[in-house]
Amino acid sequence: MAIEKATLQDIPSLVKLVNSGYRGEASRKGWTTEADLLQGDIRTDAASLASMLADDTAVMLKHTDSAGNITGCVYLQKQQRGLYLGMLTVLPVLQGGGLGKKLLAAAGEYAALHHCPAIFMSVISVRSELIAWYERHGYHKTGETKPFPDDDRHGKPTQPLEFIILEKITAG
Repeated sequence: MAIEKATLQDIPSLVKLVNSGYRGEASRKGWTTEADLLQGDIRTDAASLASMLADDTAVMLKHTDSAGNITGCVYLQKQQRGLYLGMLTVLPVLQGGGLGKKLLAAAGEYAALHHCPAIFMSVISVRSELIAWYERHGYHKTGETKPFPDDDRHGKPTQPLEFIILEKITAG
């Protein structure tokens, strides 16, 4: 129903949502799962989200349903290059219903409001369906890559991985 700024009180619900959207068996109900790429059920934790929410250059937007349950979120951080978009998550059973598009639109509005010339993100390069979805929404591959972190805290890769950078120029 509503998209608004998440608060520290939302952290437990956000942790559950993000982890269910990307990892473990629950994530397999949607199409954004990373469960075959990374072992483990943890994509994020409360400490990481608290740190992200404490950053005054960043915001986590959340979507809530009519009962007040968080059903989607997106992390946005203003950087020199523009607005970094990460952790776009929709509850797996609601994926494909347009909520991801609404969250992307909210990110675009946030970018315009904060005069960001572009929105950019890192996506695991082998996630071709996800990359194609972002491309259908105006993002393009920049040709830039980043190594996947050598840090097992939030999942151990099942194959060699790297990120590609996608970007969308805004009216910023």
